[in-house]
Amino acid sequence: MVEAVEAYRHVSASGEFKELERLRMRAKFDEANALSYARRQGARQEREVWQGVVAEKDKELTKKDKAIAEKDRMYAAALEELTRLRARDGL
Repeated sequence: MVEAVEAYRHVSASGEFKELERLRMRAKFDEANALSYARRQGARQEREVWQGVVAEKDKELTKKDKAIAEKDRMYAAALEELTRLRARDGL
């Protein structure tokens, strides 16, 4: 058992082992950066899609608002005409 521990200490102290460990840590760091970048890109793309959806819905609402405003104007004109006719007829 003592020999195994000594062999491990010898291997772990070697320059080759330290370089392999450094490369392993660098690979983990690079992988984490790549995942983080992919996540940010996905979030950006999703945000762009939703902005497009919102812009399209805004256009639809604008059209509906114009139609409602036109109906309101027509209603007001009809009410004004009715009021004028009632006044003329003494009602």
